[in-house]
Amino acid sequence: MIIVMEADASEQQIAEICAYVQNLGFEPHRSQGVETTIVGIIGDDRRLDANVFRALEGVGQVIPVLKPYKLASRDFQPQDSLVDIGNGVVLGGPEVAVIAGPCSVEGEQAILEAAQAVKQAGAVALRGGAYKPRTSPYGFRGLGEVGLDYLASARVATGLPVVTEVMSPAQVEYACERADVLQIGARNMQNYDLLLEVGRTRKPVMLKRGLSATMNEFLLAAEYILSQGNWQVILCERGIRTFETHTRNTLDLNTVVALKGLTHLPVVVDPSHGTGRRELVLPMARAAVACGADGIIVEAHPIPDASISDAQQAISPAMLAELVKDVKAISQVVRKMAVVA
Repeated sequence: MIIVMEADASEQQIAEICAYVQNLGFEPHRSQGVETTIVGIIGDDRRLDANVFRALEGVGQVIPVLKPYKLASRDFQPQDSLVDIGNGVVLGGPEVAVIAGPCSVEGEQAILEAAQAVKQAGAVALRGGAYKPRTSPYGFRGLGEVGLDYLASARVATGLPVVTEVMSPAQVEYACERADVLQIGARNMQNYDLLLEVGRTRKPVMLKRGLSATMNEFLLAAEYILSQGNWQVILCERGIRTFETHTRNTLDLNTVVALKGLTHLPVVVDPSHGTGRRELVLPMARAAVACGADGIIVEAHPIPDASISDAQQAISPAMLAELVKDVKAISQVVRKMAVVA
């Protein structure tokens, strides 16, 4: 059960609600939003009478939610959430966004050239890794804060919002000053300290599904961010680990359809990591949009084979331009069908 306090509820009224919940044997979880305070009741609250809470002073709305992910659930918010990542780019609305850029920031001139190519191809935001969680400790692990500075310069030069990954709470503050979206990579999906830290920032967060995460685990990770009052959360399906070795991962497009029914949060798909193969990126991007994805994030490089990391899955600017064109065409058909239905 979720208790939404009235916008003008006093601190005393909120405290009294929390105390009342505790006296009933449950744990209250307070989340401070921009305009309202939300008190989540943690525990099996099915025996509670919602009408009792509705009668208490300062309470605006009481929403019964049986799912473990309360704030992410459509039971809590039936309408789609819209996440503005800057420069007029909104995820979750009528337009499908294409985010593209190199796997790693390789240098100041390199990221500027990549950003210009991405913009010319029609993508609406730039991705690039300043911090890289590599399987091998000997792989290129990014330029760190210098890479974030280069991304910020590319943003100024092109006007493209920047999406970049953070790997620890200590990296969040500096990244917030230089990027528009903080990405939580698959390996950090259950790094709860990191999730709580980005939840406190009020910065848009792109949360990638873990390598072997179930749907519930994925949504509960998002719940950590939401519980801190940050409602700007974007979910990203990037493939899961299965027995198949033909592709890098198994891109689970079932997730897109399922998530759109379970949660109000925008859903994007990463066919680059989902397949690990350049020739599969475009077909799977098309399929993702046909499934109802709100956005596509891909690795693109001016010279794909020269990419320092993940060269085998990076696409060229020409391929990116084709992807953008196809995504727009398919999304128009899909959205039109949704309106008719």
